[in-house]
Amino acid sequence: MLKEKIGYEFRHPALFQKAMTHSSYANEQRARHLQNNERLEFLGDSVLGFITADYLYNKYPELPEGELTKLRAAIVCEQALYEVAVEFGVDQAIHLGRGEESGGGRHRPSILADAVEALLGAIYLDGGIEPARRFVLSFIPQKAQKARRGQMFKDYKTVLQEIVQKNRQETLEYRLASTSGPDHDKTFEMELLLNSNVFARGTGHSKKEAEQMAAKQALEMMGYQ
Repeated sequence: MLKEKIGYEFRHPALFQKAMTHSSYANEQRARHLQNNERLEFLGDSVLGFITADYLYNKYPELPEGELTKLRAAIVCEQALYEVAVEFGVDQAIHLGRGEESGGGRHRPSILADAVEALLGAIYLDGGIEPARRFVLSFIPQKAQKARRGQMFKDYKTVLQEIVQKNRQETLEYRLASTSGPDHDKTFEMELLLNSNVFARGTGHSKKEAEQMAAKQALEMMGYQ
């Protein structure tokens, strides 16, 4: 079970249930006034970033800021958190709506990665920073080692951002161009704007994935791939 694998006993079990409640399920259960995990995801994302940065700063004192940034991005990206979710059994514990369930949501990286962040947010609210740190450190060191060996997902957005930042006059932003498909199987198209002009586009089943694909296309167009 998920609770056993994370090694943390919740004092307030309702927080755990909220972390495992996707918006599609909460919307179908309106009569029960369930809250979904989106606010916990927002909190968990920040907690994850802080704990990871603290770990990397102390673990790799020889790395400059730019390398630390790339390393952190690689080990907390959607694909990395999806792997964590499967390893711990988040994919089995999360509550999904019928449409999301039938559309393969239980195996969708964006849903499971967000659920890991929500779970971390719940642990932080329930027990504070130390239990949250223990949870993060149960998987971050291994991810960092793999990233250092070049075995992790490549974060195209961070690579592109570093290239663009070398010229202070350049600006880079992402903008949602369109969405298509049913709620349980949406496709997002993101535009990458360089100096306010559309330079590349990318599609994916989450906004994060679409942004990565847009950044990948931009790097290819710039001759970096």
